[in-house]
Amino acid sequence: MLEPMFDLHALEPEGIRRLSRREYDRLVGLGMFEDERVELLYGVLVAMSPQGAPHATITAWFVQRLIRALDDSFDVRGHSPLAASEDSEPEPDVSVAQRAIGELVHPQTALLVIEVAESSLRKDRQIKARLYAETGMPEYWIVDLTGDAIVVEVHTEPTATGYRRVELCGAGQVLRPTRLPGIAIAVADIPWRR
Repeated sequence: MLEPMFDLHALEPEGIRRLSRREYDRLVGLGMFEDERVELLYGVLVAMSPQGAPHATITAWFVQRLIRALDDSFDVRGHSPLAASEDSEPEPDVSVAQRAIGELVHPQTALLVIEVAESSLRKDRQIKARLYAETGMPEYWIVDLTGDAIVVEVHTEPTATGYRRVELCGAGQVLRPTRLPGIAIAVADIPWRR
């Protein structure tokens, strides 16, 4: 067996060099991440989980449902960046924001953010819930696909450290976004294993 000529541990970084959102956007503009699915969370590039068929189907279903239900003053986006803070640019599965007329920029806030969670549940609950709350997103849903029945976690009342209120909604309940009056989505209507 060959002995290494030097200690590989000596190459470990002494600290992590975080990126700002502006630096990240410049790198994206240069094509640095064309073949990668990444998002910027608290200055760190985070690989995004691959999407299985249920994840993609449910995300598309929410986008289509919300576009049909809302008028042109709203911008419904799927898998698109939010310029949430100086060090974070998450790409939620679904976001609904007030439409910015004439601006070609990522929205800085959203009225509703939705993450569809299979393998990303821990990140969506711990990291993204805190990020969305501290940046003032009034409502955040996690569509939990990890169990035998679909459950939607409805997070409201954002604070600097997380959401004050979390309600679990299952079949038989109706989702009513606080900032999107007139929208009612029955959890039982969400396409899922039947």
